[in-house]
Amino acid sequence: MSIRDWPAAERPRERLLEQGSASLSDAELLAIFLRTGVAGKSAVDLARHLLNQFGSLRLLLEADLEAFSKELGLGPAKFAQLQAAQEMNRRHLAERSREKTALENPKAVRDYLKSMLRHEPHEVFGCLFLDSKHQVLTFEALFRGSIDNTSVHPREVVKRALANNAAAVILCHNHPSGNTDPSQADRLLTKRLQKALELIDVRVLDHFIVGDGEPLSMAECGWM
Repeated sequence: MSIRDWPAAERPRERLLEQGSASLSDAELLAIFLRTGVAGKSAVDLARHLLNQFGSLRLLLEADLEAFSKELGLGPAKFAQLQAAQEMNRRHLAERSREKTALENPKAVRDYLKSMLRHEPHEVFGCLFLDSKHQVLTFEALFRGSIDNTSVHPREVVKRALANNAAAVILCHNHPSGNTDPSQADRLLTKRLQKALELIDVRVLDHFIVGDGEPLSMAECGWM
């Protein structure tokens, strides 16, 4: 049965308009994006099939063009639409993070860092540079690979802080495994960068670890 033949109260698009997007399942949200199904499958059936094939909505969103285009009902046009939607979301979150100071807007900062780093298949270390009022200046991804004391160079972080005329910084990196527990190397790196940035009067406000769920704040955990 086509979704058009479903009762109005059960159609994903109508439910979204009536109850809000949070009321829909991953499959229903994906079905709205797909718009149509394929022979023998409604858009919702196709969405469920795709989620099963990729393993989760996150893994589908993070798929590269080659993997994405191999699946039934998907292709370069849908991939481009999805990438554009995700980029619009990142830019929206970036604007939200700049509306107030980082300390007044912690959820927006968390959401922005999560959107920038959660999809990365490898560890990425970045900095959110702030002005003297702790408003966001810019975000930069500085290092990729295994994040530890040897792979993240304090002189480069200091160099970028000076280039951005930053007065404070929020450190961040992701754990592709999804586990946000900091390692001993994470804690040592934080201390090392704090000492290096103190020499140029730049304060480290926090170090977020991005994984599944909400990013972990090392400051809130009392590790800074």
